[in-house]
Amino acid sequence: MRLIVGLGNPGKEYEPTRHNAGFWFVDRLSEAFHGAWRLESRYQSQLSSIRIEQQDIWLLKPLTYMNESGRAVSLFSQFYRLLPSDILVVHDELDLSAGEVKLKFGGGSAGHNGLKDITRAISTPEYWRLRLGIGHPGERHRVADYVLNRPTQAERVAIDEAMDTAQSIMPEFLIGSKEKAMKQLHSKEKR
Repeated sequence: MRLIVGLGNPGKEYEPTRHNAGFWFVDRLSEAFHGAWRLESRYQSQLSSIRIEQQDIWLLKPLTYMNESGRAVSLFSQFYRLLPSDILVVHDELDLSAGEVKLKFGGGSAGHNGLKDITRAISTPEYWRLRLGIGHPGERHRVADYVLNRPTQAERVAIDEAMDTAQSIMPEFLIGSKEKAMKQLHSKEKR
């Protein structure tokens, strides 16, 4: 694993919204492992590099807005010749309640426009995903407004706790066994 992509929308107005959960997570990793964000216009992103267990890891926040996240991921991964399996995409997940977090490899986009665009841009769905639950508003027509609004205080606490859990297994996931890390995450998450 060499690249962790956090999905979100750039700009102060989007910063606290549910759709930016991916940005929240990579911001936490950058801070915890002493990274520093810088603008990289050639990748249309903000970029931070961190070291975990003597392994260099890139953190990427596309500045292309959610629906065009694939462009930034494709530019970066082509330049560094990364395999899709070297990429972990962190995103908000409507199908999980706030506080749930799951890891998976490949699969569909479940209607997530950021994932759809990444899959299209790199020509495969075969990359890792860290799914941060944000809950669902209950009705499909309310989804766009829901993801672009702030979570409640209780939801944000639950999401923060889920991110703590996910962060705790990142060294194992990035450096050790991905399967072991998944088991650790999913067993911790059930408690």
